Amino acid sequence: MAGEKRFRVALFGFKKPDVHTYMEKLLKDINEKLKEKDEEIAALKEQNRELKLKYEELSGKASQIEEDRARIADVLIKAQEKAAMIIEEARAQAAEERRRIEALIEQEREKLVDLKQELRQLKAEVVDTLRRYEGQLSEIIQEEQY
Repeated sequence: MAGEKRFRVALFGFKKPDVHTYMEKLLKDINEKLKEKDEEIAALKEQNRELKLKYEELSGKASQIEEDRARIADVLIKAQEKAAMIIEEARAQAAEERRRIEALIEQEREKLVDLKQELRQLKAEVVDTLRRYEGQLSEIIQEEQY
């Protein structure tokens, strides 16, 4: 951690307000980090939604081009070929964009897994520290009884 917290000692252990304040600060820090990640995920989801809308729009345009081609088949053969090429490029771009967004989402999922792992480790460290303090307190109490 970024520095050990030292609590003032009371009659039967640490001063509860110190411990509560420290735990509240830890909880606040964790909540802030989670909120930041939630905001990042929300932004990525919004970006993904926008890209899906663009993809649907391009697909709709492609359908319109196909209908126009059927009506003007003999007159616009060259235009049809060019439109087909544009459609293919749009699909390739959309597919590439989708792969990119999926990779970003996967990265964010990995970050979330890492954060959860970090949180578990932090929790384990806190529990370990509390157990050590409890053991030390028990030793002190036993020494005072003798």
